[in-house]
Amino acid sequence: MQNQNLDLITVKRKKQLLEFIKFPWRIYKKDPQWVPPLIAERKEFLDKRKNPFFKHAEVVFYLSKKNGQTVGRIAGIINRNHIEYHQEKVGFFGLFECVKDYQVAKVLLDAVRSWLKSKGMEIMRGPANFSSNEEWGFLAEGFDSPPVIMMGYNPPYYLSFMESYGLVKAKDLYAYFIDKSLPPPERVVRMAENIKKRGNIKIRNVNMKQFEGEVKRIKQIYNSAWSKNWGFVPMTDHEFDHLAKNLKRIVDPHMVFIAEVDQKPAGFSLALPDFNQVLARLNGRLFPFGILKLLWHTKIKNKIDGVRIITMGVVPEFQKRGIDTVFYVETYNVGVKRGYRWAEMSWILEDNVLMNRTLRLLGAKLYKKYRIYEIAI
Repeated sequence: MQNQNLDLITVKRKKQLLEFIKFPWRIYKKDPQWVPPLIAERKEFLDKRKNPFFKHAEVVFYLSKKNGQTVGRIAGIINRNHIEYHQEKVGFFGLFECVKDYQVAKVLLDAVRSWLKSKGMEIMRGPANFSSNEEWGFLAEGFDSPPVIMMGYNPPYYLSFMESYGLVKAKDLYAYFIDKSLPPPERVVRMAENIKKRGNIKIRNVNMKQFEGEVKRIKQIYNSAWSKNWGFVPMTDHEFDHLAKNLKRIVDPHMVFIAEVDQKPAGFSLALPDFNQVLARLNGRLFPFGILKLLWHTKIKNKIDGVRIITMGVVPEFQKRGIDTVFYVETYNVGVKRGYRWAEMSWILEDNVLMNRTLRLLGAKLYKKYRIYEIAI
């Protein structure tokens, strides 16, 4: 396919996929906020044999070239589990990167839109990399600081490209920032203690020696607690186990909390060390010298001073009992003792009134917004 000297290539070979993975280095070459992903991790993520997402999804990758040079990339995604769970014929675009040329963006979006239409989809939504369980949305506000672990980053001009194409906002996702100088108010601390006593609630850390059993319990909580959230799709057993295996390498067990009521799993909270602070120094490679930098910044001289509170949920049976408040207090207290200086809480749906109100009451600052777009096919 050609458009104004633009060639569109469907990625089919390993060499093309590696080109797809490495293209962002051109876009962000002079951007100090961008955090390069690990190339090896991206290879595994996009490998249809290794990523269990592909067991229930169909994905196509495109490259756009101009005069033989890559100028853009995009993925088209059909997530059959999303279609079945939400009963809507929605396909997604994702992994979008593009030089500052709207015609390139249009060619890429046209390609995915046409492919989705051929598959019977009625709406194109994105960006999704690949679903709401991973990176979601374009950064719309907060370009003055780097992204934290498992959150995206992009140039501001991507937003104008989407709007020029006719895509409209489907939903905004919020990210809040808080540092250790803002402890939970005394009344909130007292409230948390009363909630635990009154509700017979026990808060404990994850037991890494019983990892498989803990993952099973957490999976039940996760898929139940978020079941009614916009865009949420339950993770399959293979997906959850795969994610847990990857996170096990970097998780701080002291920052993982499970709430139990009468010994029944009631809630789960996970704060991940911001591993992006290390990735920023590796430039995508562990070898030959990256592994030394990794050891230096995580083991020898720990430079990770922040966490992302990535998930905090309570199963419907125990909601509205204040367990989320207990999680906040526990996370702050333990986090400060562990040497963490700040936390990002993300992402929060813009219309999650209760969660947004609670975070503001705790003194958290809304400092980044991510935007998901959609268009009728």
